Amino acid sequence: MPDDKRSRDDNTDDEQRQQPEREVEEVRDRAREDRAMSGDLGGRLGDLDDVLDAHSYPTSTNELVEAYGDYEIETQGGTESLEEVLAPTNDQTYDSADDVRSRILGLIHR
Repeated sequence: MPDDKRSRDDNTDDEQRQQPEREVEEVRDRAREDRAMSGDLGGRLGDLDDVLDAHSYPTSTNELVEAYGDYEIETQGGTESLEEVLAPTNDQTYDSADDVRSRILGLIHR
């Protein structure tokens, strides 16, 4: 097909029609992610959820693994210890229990 002004205009119109669809899809993805993050954390993190609240912050990945590495967490593939879940991460600093939860949930939903 020759590259003429009409075909370029048609392509532009198609792209403009697809833009709202992409935006809707991005909003849906963010909403799914928000629901996953705000879901039943106690069910997924078990007793670890309470100890994270009681832990003093800031803290590091290494400190968390040393203190709570044996705690079991529900993952998509079954259960894993906190040490196994955090294994792929470098030693990070966390400012709150919510920071730790976000990191854990991000790792178990990969």
